[in-house]
Amino acid sequence: MSKFKIVVTDSPFPSLDPAKEALARIDPEVIQAKSPSAEDILAAARDADGILVTYAKLPGELLRECKKLKVIGRFGLGVDNIDIPAAKELGIVVTYVPDYCLHEVSDHAMALLLSIARKIPLANTSVQSGEWKMPVVVPLRRFNTLTLGLIGFGGIPRNLAPKAQSFGFKVIASDPYLPKEMFEQANVESVTLDELYARSDLISVHAPLLPSTRGLVNDDAFAKMKPGVMIVNTARGPLIDEAALVRALDSGKVAAAGLDVVTNEPLPKDSALLGRDNVVITPHTGFYSIEALLELETKCASDVARVLSGEKPVYPVKM
Repeated sequence: MSKFKIVVTDSPFPSLDPAKEALARIDPEVIQAKSPSAEDILAAARDADGILVTYAKLPGELLRECKKLKVIGRFGLGVDNIDIPAAKELGIVVTYVPDYCLHEVSDHAMALLLSIARKIPLANTSVQSGEWKMPVVVPLRRFNTLTLGLIGFGGIPRNLAPKAQSFGFKVIASDPYLPKEMFEQANVESVTLDELYARSDLISVHAPLLPSTRGLVNDDAFAKMKPGVMIVNTARGPLIDEAALVRALDSGKVAAAGLDVVTNEPLPKDSALLGRDNVVITPHTGFYSIEALLELETKCASDVARVLSGEKPVYPVKM
């Protein structure tokens, strides 16, 4: 009989074999919940030692029912679906993988920025409909005349900055939690958020989702931006107040938007963001590559194995 029981609440992976290989050294029993509902998670995890979770919600009342639970491994780089204060209260270690898709998300953000700045989707739609008219994309600006503002300067935007600079963008960033040296090393100017709004021609959102950042980019923020600003979000949907974004698009204050994340996923079919030539939306695919998923599974499961073996995790969530 296995010494440890580990429950997978939900999985976007084509196979859990990489995770199971990383867990093999503790020879656990690995069970997948029937669904990510609280009832099905509890049915499987009430006596579990560890949980591996992707998108499923793990509120405090659920965690309190799991009397043996020692560790939660989050397949991802955010933990807003886990009740961290409750986990701390219960002595449950929470781990995540903050560095697994730095290349992919920064590439995706850059792709969205280029797409909306050069109006690639609009031009493609025009040609596919039988037109061949250059004026459809007028006006366009040369990249080396434009400033890109990064909201947050963690791992992903630090990977994005040199990619944008290689195209000629001047890059500025706002992140009050980082030392000036980190910006200087990247040749990125550190600015306040209000200054970023005032100076940026394009903005890419990379802040963590916290109670203090929910709805961060709202009507007041848009009012401080340049007319015709373009905005990209590859972080968390609720960082942008979508109703405010729609109003800014309708007024022309925002010329274009590129979104890989939205507040409610999947995006409702009646969303006011749909059907717009100047809005590019991808279905939360920025994190994905074959290599990224392998790295994510392996790192997350390895940390769960470390905790259950009495070792310190490599990527603990600060609580």
